[in-house]
Amino acid sequence: MAELRNRLRKNLIRPLDLVMLTRDRIEDAVNDAVDRGRITADDAQKLATQLVRRGRKQTDDVLSDLEKLLSGGPGGAAARGARRQVGSATRGARSRAMRVADPALAQADRARRAAGVGPSFPITAYDELTAAQVQGRLGDLTPAQLRKVRDYERRHANRKSVLGSIEQKLR
Repeated sequence: MAELRNRLRKNLIRPLDLVMLTRDRIEDAVNDAVDRGRITADDAQKLATQLVRRGRKQTDDVLSDLEKLLSGGPGGAAARGARRQVGSATRGARSRAMRVADPALAQADRARRAAGVGPSFPITAYDELTAAQVQGRLGDLTPAQLRKVRDYERRHANRKSVLGSIEQKLR
């Protein structure tokens, strides 16, 4: 929201020297001029009508500019599309890296568990693994480790295929 406010100030309010006046405020100012004898009531009414009409047109223009700003700015559709593409490419690269590293990580997990060292969670980089990769790592786990993985999986990704495989191994 703060970013939107800053962008509005920078791109709309300051360049246009934009202020907001209601019809009532305009009429108050013009009526004050009439009361002081600086303008006739007829001229005051015409002036107020012109100001309101011009204000409406400018409001429409500002709304149009605002729509363009929101659809094309950092929070707009173009940026969202770019962020999606970057995110997709990052996920793809991470997935490819995990597929290449998976056999080595699985072997390292087995060695780490056998030696009793390292993190207490039985599968390294668990959140980065696909369901198939997790299922491939379940064979070497003890029942206690399987329960730990099952509980974690239920609280997080809750993948039925992984949970089914764990339950089969626990039987």
